[in-house]
Amino acid sequence: MKTLRADGLETRARLKEAAQRLFALRGVEGVTVQEIVSAAGQRNSAALHYHFGSKRELLKELVLDGAQLIDARRQEMLDQMEATKTLTVRGVIEALAYPLLELGKKTGQYTYIRMIATVQLTDREVLREAVGDTWNTGYRRCLAHLRQLLHDIPSEVLHQRLTLVGIYGSSAWAAWEAAADSTGGSRFWEPAYSVSNVIDTLEAVMEAAPSQPTLAMIARINNSEHSTNLQ
Repeated sequence: MKTLRADGLETRARLKEAAQRLFALRGVEGVTVQEIVSAAGQRNSAALHYHFGSKRELLKELVLDGAQLIDARRQEMLDQMEATKTLTVRGVIEALAYPLLELGKKTGQYTYIRMIATVQLTDREVLREAVGDTWNTGYRRCLAHLRQLLHDIPSEVLHQRLTLVGIYGSSAWAAWEAAADSTGGSRFWEPAYSVSNVIDTLEAVMEAAPSQPTLAMIARINNSEHSTNLQ
C-alpha cells in the first residue's frame, strides 16, 4: 500500500464505507465507480483507481477486512469451547453466527453481511481470492466440529444440511442487519429472544433425525450404485 498522508487515509476510508454500503444495497454489478466516488464525497473520479486499482480490488479489500475480524472472533470462541470441553452443536452454530452479528458494532457499519450475501450469489471467486485458506480457518473448524458432533446422521444428509444452514443463516442474518441498519427497525427482530430463536431453528435443522422416506431413498440410491459397480 502507498504511504499516505492523513487526508489520503481518510479518503480511502470514505471510499470503502461508501462502496460497502452501495454494494450491500444494490449489488456489486449495480454500482459504478463514479457512484462510489460521488457517495464518498470525492470530486476526482480517479480517486478509487488511485487508492485501490479497480472496483474489484476494492471489493476484495472490503471482504478481507471483515473476514479477518470474523475469523479471529470465531476461532476465539472455538478455542474457549475446546479448552473447557463444552463443544455442542448449538455452541458451534453460535460461533458461526455471533461473529457476523458483532461486526457491525465493531466497525460502526451494518452493511457487511448483505454485501457478502450478494457476492456469494454473483461472484464467489472474489471471496476465494480475498479470503483463501487463511481467513476462513474458523469456519472450516466449525464445519469439522459439526461433522464430528453429528456423526450419527448419514453423511449425504449432513452435507446438504450444512449447505442449507449456510443459505438459511445468510438470508436470516442479512435481514437482521438490514433491520439494524434501519432507523425504523423491524418488529420481527425487536424481541430480545429473536436471534436466539433463529439459532434454535438452525440447531434443529442440523440435529433433526432423518425421516424414514429420506433414509429409504438414500438406501435405494446406495443399492443402485453398488449394483452398478458390481456389473
